[in-house]
Parts: sequence; C-alpha cells; structure tokens
Amino acid sequence: MLGSIHSIETFGNVDGPGTRFVIFTQGCNLRCKYCHNPDTWAKRESNMMDSHDLIKKALRYKEYWGKDGGITVSGGEPLLQIDFLLALFKEAKSKNIHTCIDTSGEPFTKEGEWFAKFQELMKYTDLLLVDIKHIDEKEHIALTGKSGKNIIEMFRYLDEIKKPIWVRHVLVPTITDKDEYLLRTRAFLDTLYNVERIDVLPFHQMGKYKYEALGIPYFLAELNPPSQERIDNAVRILNKRKI
Repeated sequence: MLGSIHSIETFGNVDGPGTRFVIFTQGCNLRCKYCHNPDTWAKRESNMMDSHDLIKKALRYKEYWGKDGGITVSGGEPLLQIDFLLALFKEAKSKNIHTCIDTSGEPFTKEGEWFAKFQELMKYTDLLLVDIKHIDEKEHIALTGKSGKNIIEMFRYLDEIKKPIWVRHVLVPTITDKDEYLLRTRAFLDTLYNVERIDVLPFHQMGKYKYEALGIPYFLAELNPPSQERIDNAVRILNKRKI
C-alpha cells in the first residue's frame, strides 16, 4: 500500500513515548492559522512510499527505541490516508512495534466505510496524540476553516473504546490563551477517562518562513509567543482534573 509522504524523522523524541520513527504524511484539510508546517497542506501524489518498505526502514532503528519507542505517523493529516495507515500498522503490530497516530481528527466520521476502517485501525493503534484546536465552535471555524464538532465526536468515541490519548494543547495568545476557553477545555476533558497526559505547546514563529516561501498569507506574523506566566497558567488549569 502506497502513501503520500512528506518526510521522515528517524529519531523523534516529541512525538509519543520514547524515541520514535516518525512518518509525516502529505495533505491536510485544516488551515490552522498557527500551523508551522503549511508545506504539508497540499494533497499530491508525489513522494509515494510503500508501507512495507517503511516498516523495513523503521526496523533499522529499533535498537534505539528502548522499551517505549516505536512508530508515529503524523502529518499533514494521517487519517486522510486511512488505507495506507491501516496497512502500515497491521504490519507494524506483526513486528511487535508500538504504534501512535498524531491527528487533528478532522476526517473523523461515524458513518459509512471510513468509520469501519477506523474501527479496524484502532485494533492496531496503541496511542493517539490529539488536540482540541479550539473548544468554541465559532472560534474553531475562524481558526481552522472547519467545524470542530466531529473532532469532539472522535474524542468521545476514543473514550468509549478506552483508547489512550495524549492531549497537546497549542497555546496561542488572544486565540486559545483565554481562561474562559482553557476552563471549558478542562471541563470537557473531565468527561473523558482515557486521557493519559496533557501537554501545553506554546505558539511560536518558527514556521513563518515557510509561508513566505510558499506565498501563503501568515495571519499571526505580529503575534508574540505566550509568556511563561501564561504557559504556567494553562498547565495549571488543564491539568487540574476534577475528582
């Protein structure tokens, strides 16, 4: 099974537990204003790679993974290539490799053939890295160009099937960094029982040059990263689970 691949990182250490072999897929439907990888947005059938060949390549690095490492598929949006992902993870689990998906959840639906494939995929997936782009629906659309309702639905489904998730919240001043939104996000997370970890990822400007190179407007050019005080505040709120 072929997948459209943007790039590969052989020693990832921020994409799940342990050291990871990270596969970045090409294509994403969201247009998050803070995205630092706009070069992964376009869907194109270039740099096509075979799932079997990728497993063989990953296994060359297995001795460096330790007991916690494995393969993470990120993006772009991996769930846009669910057939490729399913083939990749089936073979990975046959090799006893820990599997992780870093997803926005945007393609999720509980309807039709896609959902049947997603249910099958979850049998071979150990962990998902997820985030709520914005807890407010109107603000979510303004930030990403898409509704977040089906993403919330994915969170609830993953909780229903007891699939472990790590939540990684991007803290963007004036957009997601408001106590009102942080408290609403925390209240939603309190309804879930499958959250293993919550991380706060401060907004940064490191992807700005990519927008310029691609000729894409960058709407947050004048925005500064959040202060340490606001980062600490978000960490405190988001990790304060109700008992």
